[in-house]
Amino acid sequence: MSKNTKKTSSTLATLAAETLNNPNASAIAKSLAASALSQTGTDKQTSAHMEEKAGKALQSDKCSEETKSLAASVLSQANKERGN
Repeated sequence: MSKNTKKTSSTLATLAAETLNNPNASAIAKSLAASALSQTGTDKQTSAHMEEKAGKALQSDKCSEETKSLAASVLSQANKERGN
């Protein structure tokens, strides 16, 4: 199985931390932020469940640009073989 070695950047990790500390952030934003932070400095990959959630966020007209940035980061760290 091929391993995706991408990691969350420090800029995105900062956005994720700010999102988690924001009482007005949506549940989806917080979920994506937690996933992105959990992949900072590790070889962890995005779960299939989070891939689906991130994909829906990217397609939604209701999600903010910050949420979509978190979603894109989470998807970029997904298992390469699962997307085939």
